[in-house]
This record gives sequence, C-alpha cells and structure tokens, in this order.
Amino acid sequence: MSAAGEAPPRGFPTAEFEARLERAQRLMAAAGLDALFLTTEPEIRWFTGFLTLFWQSPTRPWFLVVPRAGKPVAVVPEIGAPVMARTWIEDIRAWPAPQPEDDGLSLLAGVFREIGAAGGRIGLPMGPETTLRMPLADFERLRAALPEAAFLDATPAIRALRRVKSEREIAKTAHICRIASEGFAALPGLVGAGMPLTEVFRAFRLELIRRGADDVPYLVGAAAPGGYDDVISPPSERPLASGDLLMMDTGATFDGYFCDFDRNVAIGRADAAAARAYDTLWRATEAGLAAARPGQSCAGLFRAMQAVIEADGYRAGNVGRMGHGLGLQLTEHPSNAAWDGTVLEPGMVLTLEPGLAFAPGRGQVHEENLVVRADGAELLSRRAPRELPVI
Repeated sequence: MSAAGEAPPRGFPTAEFEARLERAQRLMAAAGLDALFLTTEPEIRWFTGFLTLFWQSPTRPWFLVVPRAGKPVAVVPEIGAPVMARTWIEDIRAWPAPQPEDDGLSLLAGVFREIGAAGGRIGLPMGPETTLRMPLADFERLRAALPEAAFLDATPAIRALRRVKSEREIAKTAHICRIASEGFAALPGLVGAGMPLTEVFRAFRLELIRRGADDVPYLVGAAAPGGYDDVISPPSERPLASGDLLMMDTGATFDGYFCDFDRNVAIGRADAAAARAYDTLWRATEAGLAAARPGQSCAGLFRAMQAVIEADGYRAGNVGRMGHGLGLQLTEHPSNAAWDGTVLEPGMVLTLEPGLAFAPGRGQVHEENLVVRADGAELLSRRAPRELPVI
C-alpha cells in the first residue's frame, strides 16, 4: 500500500477491451471504414493493454490492425511478441526486427488482404496531435503493396473512443493524482532557500516514487524572483533564494496513466504582485471548475477562466489554451481553447490550466485535474491552497 492509499488493480479485464472494440467497430461501420491501422503507443495500448517502456527506442515499428469485424491483429517485432501474448490479443504476427528491407510490411499487407481491406477503406490518425510511427518510405511501400486501398483520416473516431474514460481508467488517474498531491504537500520538508533547482527536482521525483508513482517522465518548472516566464526548460543549478516563486509541474504515472498539475510556492516571503496574481488564478480555476459540466464546451471553460483573469486587469497567458485532456498521455484531445467546441461529457478527464503575465518576465500558471461527472466537476488533484504558500 502506498502513502496515497490502496492502489487500484493494474491492467484491465478482457471485458473492458471487448467493450472498447465493440465501440470502435460501431464507429468504423458508421464511417464506412474496413479497418483501423494503428502505429503509436497510446492507441495500441488502449486497444490491447500492451504496456512497455520499449517504445522509447525508435528502431522498431509496431502495428495493430483493427478489422471491421473480429478481434485486432498485432504485427510486432519478435522481441515484443511474448509481452503482446500476455494481453487479450490472440492473433500475433512477428518478424525478427529490425529488418530494413521488409520491416513487417509483408506481414502487415497480408493481414489487410486476409480481412478483406486490401481494396477497401483503411483509417489511421492523421489530424492534430497524431503521428505516424513508422518510416514514411515504408508507409509509401505499404500503399504501393495495397494499390486499391484508400487510406483515410480516422482522427475523429479515435478521439471519440478515447475521450470518455471508463471508471477503471479514472481510478488509475485519481490514484496518481493522490500520490502527486501528497508529494506537493510534503514540499516544505523537501526544499528551501539555498537548494539548487536541480536538487529540488531530484528530491521531488524521489518523493513521488517513494509514495507509489511508477515513473515521473515529466517534471518541469521554474524559480525566479516574484514570478517566471519559462516553464519548460530543464532545471538549472541556481540555488533557491528568498523572494523566489517556485513552480513545479508534474506528469507522474501509475499503470500507464498520467496526472498533470502544478503548484506555486514562495520561498521565504511572498511578493505582493505574485500573491495578487495567485489569487486571480485561483479564482479563475474556481470559475473553470464551476463551468465544467456536461453540455458545456471546452471553449466555454476557456472563456470562464479568461473572464476572471481579464476582469482583474491581466492578459490571459499566451500558450493558446487553458488546459486539455488527460489519460494515457500527458496531454490529449481536447483543448480548453477559444477555438475548441468539443462538448463535455461525463467521464472526460481534463486539466484546468489558467495562466497570466503580470510584469515583464513575470507570470504564473495554475493547474488542476478533474473528471466531468453528471452533476459537475470532481477534482482528482487535491485543490491548491487558497493563498500563496510560503516555505
């Protein structure tokens, strides 16, 4: 048992994957797709439960074919076949990758022919926030091997499938959010003036692992007098000093599911301008939480938070959005942005992430994680303190 309480069971029962497949095949039928062609970790993991850090290596491609009827077929390097065999997938085709002259393409084309999709409509993600995790030249070779097939954009279907989480998925995100929340609560005992930011980050990572996180693949932040304007650089060796505003933003994982939220703390003393900005962003987050109800749009969430920020005389942050989807990836569709009309549904897991600039080179970002329920937002992260903490 971790400090955050009993962890939910790892993995998913076969029935959950069967339900996912049924939903996918209904959407495929509606879109007139004969198969889905998947090459990236989140999509393959969502359909199969295949979880490994071996995705860090770009050497080998991995493929999953979802037919319009029947179970998915995995086409994977032999090194991964034993792991795939422990999932619910039964049809696994493997080759001794890497094999540049034919890195799984003959096997893959054979699968499309077997399921009757060689002359049909094959969908794969092509839209924003998607990638093709195979050499482009190999993709062109696959198209040449299937000259009668039409490769079409399946981004809307994939988004619709992954956007609403199951209760088991939500439980995993809630658990890693609890771990990170307790880690942030322990921050006063971990950091202090004179400590280099590199050591601050290292200490926090170790604290999250100690409390039960599987990994902390994402940890960014900043420390600067009264505020900051860079939140993505690696930590420097600069020691924390009295008057600094420290922000840490963590994306820790449990069983492949992410949390993604931050906390701001003042070192030694709180600057008045920083405290005022903190108050504005805390209330902007409250407005986002109040607005996060079924039927609301992501654009509506953005406007609710923007209104509080601008009413206090600030300009909203310049990162283009104020939060996003969360789950198997640190950031997922949709975006809480003025241009995103995605309608909220129960079961969607989101971040709220308002930010502002209050002086040249000085700003703040706040972030919380939530799940949309039938009656409104349920916080997954422990709510940030009402006033800017000082340590």
